[in-house]
Amino acid sequence: MGFVDKIKEAVAGHEDQIEGAIEQVGDFVDSKTDGKYAAKVDQAQEFLKDQTRKAAGPPEPPQS
Repeated sequence: MGFVDKIKEAVAGHEDQIEGAIEQVGDFVDSKTDGKYAAKVDQAQEFLKDQTRKAAGPPEPPQS
């Protein structure tokens, strides 16, 4: 199992928690910098959330 596979396995099922942590870190940085870098922080947050979604893979189709 490769490194990327291990990351995907770790992310699977925890996307909401990871995205919540990304938001908290961004809010913390904004509070410490008085929002001076808010646009860059938001950009980084969106990038990380996209990467999290990609690592989680496509949603599974509903079972009939």
